[in-house]
Amino acid sequence: MVDILNLTFSELESFLVERGEKAFRAKQLWQWMWNKYTRDFDLMTNVSKATRAMLKEHAEIVWPEVVTMQKSSDGTTKFLLRLRDGALVETVLIPGSNGRLTQCLSCQVGCAMGCTFCSTGTMGFERNMTMAEILGQVLVAREYLQDDAANPTLRNLVFMGMGEPLLNMREMMRSLESLNSVLGLQFSPRRITVSTCGIEKGLRELGESGLAYLAVSLHAPTQELRKQIMPKAANWHLNDLITALENYPLKTRERITFEYLLLGGVNDSVEHAQQLVRLVSRTKGKMNLIIYNPSEGDPYKAPTEEAVLAFEQVLWSKNITAIIRKSKGADIKAACGQLKAEQQALCGEPTTQTTAPA
Repeated sequence: MVDILNLTFSELESFLVERGEKAFRAKQLWQWMWNKYTRDFDLMTNVSKATRAMLKEHAEIVWPEVVTMQKSSDGTTKFLLRLRDGALVETVLIPGSNGRLTQCLSCQVGCAMGCTFCSTGTMGFERNMTMAEILGQVLVAREYLQDDAANPTLRNLVFMGMGEPLLNMREMMRSLESLNSVLGLQFSPRRITVSTCGIEKGLRELGESGLAYLAVSLHAPTQELRKQIMPKAANWHLNDLITALENYPLKTRERITFEYLLLGGVNDSVEHAQQLVRLVSRTKGKMNLIIYNPSEGDPYKAPTEEAVLAFEQVLWSKNITAIIRKSKGADIKAACGQLKAEQQALCGEPTTQTTAPA
């Protein structure tokens, strides 16, 4: 049986033609799967009975299974999903001020980067996710939201969940191509952001594709500090990374987003901010300052409000656009760096958990 959710549009056409079907059937199936969120062939009413019979014999449509769903006091919703082989991943819906939602997508089961401030890094790396598993997260969210495909509330996607996207380049690029399909999920490239720690292989390919905006998880202004808190990411020297970003293909008015997680007493001093200015001023970029959300037993603490404001002021004084981002969903461990698919959640039926407002 072939999971046709894991086929690109051209692959779906080939699958059908090889089995004696007309190529136009691919358009019909594509819209049912991605636009109408349908996984039952019998509900595809404009597809011939003979084609549906063939599909039921040779194909299937497999979605991730919702194991648990938690809702934060700030409206953030986190899903724990079980993939076909039993692997667990998390995805998060983040509310915006305009009533629209952003979804944080995972692309790997676990992560090999081992960043010391990230819960996912403590899981280690299990495997890459397929296109169907990556985009299945979007289908789960839109079904939950009962989203109208013509005017959805889920408008933005960020590859900032579990895993390093550029270490799953093939499936990530297949996902981006499918996301841009006007017959399917219909996400514009300007509404998709791919976040990377800075992986040399694949970076230029992503830029030249024009399929998404780029975000770079920086988190340190020097190679020495970056190696301390992001040991695997620092394998590509920071200066070489910035040089590559100086030459990164950008569209008109597009800028690279730098993500900088402020760790209390580690990377949040005025001196660090001054070092950061010298680094990012070489590129066409903007800075997202993220306030660390400590959990019990974490090796780091949150920065003080005074440190955050002083850090931000240094950047603005040197004409670096900086925005303080307070991560949402911290009370359900859905905030930046907190995603970790707990094995204990594997048992039992899917549940819904709601965190009461404080």
